Amino acid sequence: MDAAIYRRLDELFREGTGEHCFRRRPNYDRIAADLPRATVDIVLYGAIRSTHSGIDDRTSRSGHSDRHADQRSRGMITGTGRVALVTGASSGIGAATARLLAARGMHVVVNYLHSEAAAEEVVAGIGEAGGHALAVQADVRETAAVENLIEQVQARWGGVDVLVHNALTPYAIKSFQDMTWKELGGKLDDEMRAAFTVTKAVLPTMTAQRWGRIIYIGTGLSRRPREGMIALGTAKAALAQFARYLAQELGPWAITVNVVEPGPVEDTRIAGVLDDENKRRQVAATPLGRLALTGDVAQAVAFYASEDNAFMTGTTAAVNGGMAMY
Repeated sequence: MDAAIYRRLDELFREGTGEHCFRRRPNYDRIAADLPRATVDIVLYGAIRSTHSGIDDRTSRSGHSDRHADQRSRGMITGTGRVALVTGASSGIGAATARLLAARGMHVVVNYLHSEAAAEEVVAGIGEAGGHALAVQADVRETAAVENLIEQVQARWGGVDVLVHNALTPYAIKSFQDMTWKELGGKLDDEMRAAFTVTKAVLPTMTAQRWGRIIYIGTGLSRRPREGMIALGTAKAALAQFARYLAQELGPWAITVNVVEPGPVEDTRIAGVLDDENKRRQVAATPLGRLALTGDVAQAVAFYASEDNAFMTGTTAAVNGGMAMY
């Protein structure tokens, strides 16, 4: 039977394109005349259909057509066809996430604030690897700027299916006793304003198609305080609770909302706060024996962004090598 399956799979691909073959149904009328061949077709159809059920079943359950399925059938989009917006994607975790999502077939919007050259370098690298990406400048705290970003994306690829909100707004590193309300309250306002603004902008498409993925990048500092990091830790704790409320509200539209909370990550701004001695202590406290890499964080984000994550929402992934377990 294994040999017959491989032979029939080869025949199916010769009869039409791979995309067409994935969607074709076996001819059940042939069963009586050619039982072995029809049985192989049924086995193949069931196996292949199950791997694509995230596309077809979404349409049948919701009663809404999948605009990406339509575009794929016209050859307009390759891979998953999903459009992902990654804020703050010119470097660090954002850049690693943009590259990984593009490698997995998504069309990626590389958002940046000031670093145009770095963002274009990320886009160029994705293109060289055969992916699709677009760099768009926007301050995600500003409604008009985000609306303009969304308009550019819609003109190019349609609405945003996946939001990865990674942009890190400035914050003061000092003790509470030395901190002003402008420094603490300003960080809280920036953090929540950015999350509010960019989330509001992407929801119309997600609710209309009854599918979406929202991932916020938090920090372990929201749970485990560290000296001088009260502004960042408090703001990210607010973001994590915001995500849980959204998860509860948006569940009926099949929109999942989750948080990825890294510990210290090499080659990022937060890691730069640690001197060599602090880094050694952090590594010593980590069961896996090293600090996180940007790619480690990107892998967690990519799972939350994928079709595979159909039933996890309101959760937090701690990417810290076991430094904190929760």
